[in-house]
Amino acid sequence: MKDFSSLKTPAIARAGATLSEVATPALMLDLDAFESNLQFMASLARRHGVALRPHAKAHKSTMISRQQIALGAVGVCCQKLSEAYPFVRAGIDSIHISNEFVGSDKVAMAVELAGLIKLSVCVDHVAQVDAIGKAASAVGVTIIVMPEVDVGHGRCGVDSNEALAALVDRMAAYPGLRFGGLQAYNGGIQHLATWEQRRLEAARSADRVAQYIRFLEARGAACPVVSGAGTGTVEFDVASGVYTEMQPGSYIFLDGHYGSNEWAGDYTPKHGLFILSTIMSTAKQHKAVCDVGLKGVAVDSGLPRVRAGEYEDKLRYVSANDEHGILQVAADDMRDHLGNRVMLIPGHCDPTCNLYDQFVCFRGDVVEAIWDIDARGLSY
Repeated sequence: MKDFSSLKTPAIARAGATLSEVATPALMLDLDAFESNLQFMASLARRHGVALRPHAKAHKSTMISRQQIALGAVGVCCQKLSEAYPFVRAGIDSIHISNEFVGSDKVAMAVELAGLIKLSVCVDHVAQVDAIGKAASAVGVTIIVMPEVDVGHGRCGVDSNEALAALVDRMAAYPGLRFGGLQAYNGGIQHLATWEQRRLEAARSADRVAQYIRFLEARGAACPVVSGAGTGTVEFDVASGVYTEMQPGSYIFLDGHYGSNEWAGDYTPKHGLFILSTIMSTAKQHKAVCDVGLKGVAVDSGLPRVRAGEYEDKLRYVSANDEHGILQVAADDMRDHLGNRVMLIPGHCDPTCNLYDQFVCFRGDVVEAIWDIDARGLSY
């Protein structure tokens, strides 16, 4: 009888290998671009005296979060409670859940985490305050609560002074809750195409936040933290005089969607995240089929595009199937591309990272490290 107990899936890559030796498809991180983006955002926060709390939902990697904190970040944001667990195990002791949650299972997770770290959460309904407040007070932990205000996105968050006051007043009934300030993120303006559009809309959002701050201060409630700001508007938000904390996530990668933004001044993130792919079929004229399809790249923000280089003007990604990516070959390109490798820029980094187990980190043509995406799939 055959023994399969020692059979293991081969590693996708190893440190010291050349890129030609990496198995595909692979999620690739260009360390030169990544480190440049990392350093710039840390410097931007320091120059403006604003706290940096990067969003871990973009990368879901404790290794990356540790590097962000080493450069001065005060902690991280997570979008889901389960997503926070690997970061807590990695020693990150300040986490903001920048999203609402409902249900006894979610409240139990919040209480457990609050017993281990400094935890802040978002609410936009008094029933959420009651559920969290009762549970936290019953076991003697403190949870920092930050009401979310809608500053233009039209998704979550209260949109009136009265609704905000109701949340803040209800918190006072629970010894396990502490008012921590406001969550004020406008995701809807992060990808406005022009720099000027984003500047104007960011100013409007800041004005809305300022109105809520004045309202609370008039009631005797100071806002210790105002948290928001994304990759597309962070340069405006840090200079607004309103935000005390910023939450950019995608800045470390610059995906295709953000890459299509118009950038100005000294804030121009660099493309650092790619998918290495191999062309596995050229049976059809003027078509090449690669091994990256829907299971290897998110297409909600558009199809991936070929990175600048030898094939940029000759190969265009035009369709994604489950495991196949269809590339249109330029009419004047008579080469047989079978076996050729292309670097693809994903349209949306967050869901793309969630499709992989590891980042293959490279510098030049050499793999330098393999980093686990250890919060992958934790979305409850």
